[in-house]
Amino acid sequence: MFTKGKTPEPPPPAAKPTIPEPAKRPLPASKAAPSLISADVKMKGTIVSQGELQIDGHIEGDVRALALTIGDTGAVKGEVIAETVVIRGTVEGRIRARKVQLCTGAKVRGDIFHASLAIEPNAIFEGAVKHAQDPMAEAPATAPTPQAPPPVA
Repeated sequence: MFTKGKTPEPPPPAAKPTIPEPAKRPLPASKAAPSLISADVKMKGTIVSQGELQIDGHIEGDVRALALTIGDTGAVKGEVIAETVVIRGTVEGRIRARKVQLCTGAKVRGDIFHASLAIEPNAIFEGAVKHAQDPMAEAPATAPTPQAPPPVA
């Protein structure tokens, strides 16, 4: 119990609990916040997003995204390619998407290649509609126009 001449050893220092820092990785596209192009923006060129995109401004060029919403004040003049497209504004150009929704007040002038299409009352659509199992695949080139036979001498 008691020992003569020996000094007790101090207890080992308590180790501080370490909290590991979270790994700094970019968020996957599905968890990232949607990108927004506001109403006061006008852009020329191609836009590519691997996530959600909302356009309230004016775009002159092609747009490609996972999910695309064109707001009431939004306008796109070019081709639109996305898994899902919701249009409340204006599109002038071809649309290729698995799911397309033209909301009330939408104005679309161009062809739509789709797997699913919904058109609400008072949406304006001028163009052709083509159902396709894979509308996002490259669209076939248009057939060449027939040429007149050479004149017979």
